[in-house]
Amino acid sequence: MLAIRTRRRKAVALATAAALAALAVPSLTASPATATTATTTTPTTTASDYDSTYYKNAVGKTGDSLKSSLHTIISDQTKLSYSAVWDALKTTDQDPADSGNVILLYSGLSRSKSLNGGDTGDWNREHVWAKSHGDFGTSTGPGTDLHHLRPEDVRVNSIRGNKDFDNGGSGFTDSGGSLTDSDSFEPRDAVKGDVARMIFYMAVRYEGGDGWADLEVNGSVGNGSSPYIGKLPVLKAWNDEDPPDAFEERRNQVIHDSYQHNRNPFVDHPEWVEAIW
Repeated sequence: MLAIRTRRRKAVALATAAALAALAVPSLTASPATATTATTTTPTTTASDYDSTYYKNAVGKTGDSLKSSLHTIISDQTKLSYSAVWDALKTTDQDPADSGNVILLYSGLSRSKSLNGGDTGDWNREHVWAKSHGDFGTSTGPGTDLHHLRPEDVRVNSIRGNKDFDNGGSGFTDSGGSLTDSDSFEPRDAVKGDVARMIFYMAVRYEGGDGWADLEVNGSVGNGSSPYIGKLPVLKAWNDEDPPDAFEERRNQVIHDSYQHNRNPFVDHPEWVEAIW
């Protein structure tokens, strides 16, 4: 009996030692670690991580109550100058496949970060909520809010102009699948949801109480200089058809962590579009 107990003790000791060794040595099947930076790492946080903190006063609400709560939450932000937007966009919209480039919103092209400016072949700062819709220009505030500013080819930016968003139109050079007609613009399929969520962000963030126009989404095109952008039913459909992807989620995180310290709630919770509108 003594011999049996001794053998059992040895077996247990050997099993324990093997388990500890397995914990100490990395798995041979694990992917090797690679050097990354804060600007290229995919966020490890999820929308639910912010529900008990950042969004705690909005969770569970709907309609005007939800819109009001989100307005209060996201209005607490650090504001950038218009010149500072250049460098910020080089980080927020960095090409995941080429750290020296940015991805252009409507065309989908990857272009060198150094080609920012106003000449043909350059990329510039596109106001997705056209700055003439509410006449806020490029002043610090809605005119410099990164949540709706994106890199775009100078010529493509001009083609979009201040048109409202709607389905339909014709293609153009370097459109990337985007379409346009006399009074509206339709972005390429891969960013339709991005555009919609940027528009909804602006309509919640700028409610007229901080010296800027009360921006609202409506069901029209041809809104001109009024503080409105349409079309609401189309933008809602785009939000559903093109849910947030890794690029958009990373962008939201970078703006929150490194620049404005606020979030686009519709990237975290695209279902809140339907809850409000």
